[in-house]
Amino acid sequence: MMRFFSAILLLALSSCSDPSEKTYTVDALIADETLLAKILGECRNNPGELSQMPNCKNAEAADGKLRLERIRKSLGG
Repeated sequence: MMRFFSAILLLALSSCSDPSEKTYTVDALIADETLLAKILGECRNNPGELSQMPNCKNAEAADGKLRLERIRKSLGG
């Protein structure tokens, strides 16, 4: 009986995440600003469901990093 519940739990947990969705690193998103804009748009359009997803967190971090770089350049740094 315990195996049955373990199997059901494993099945339920595995269905929660989309294994086909690739997780991008902050550096990869900085290098591809088109992809960054796409992911940011999706995440900001549905923050209730997506804000804690790894790609959303990495996209926000990449966006912040790019903004800081642009500010430094504009200030002559």
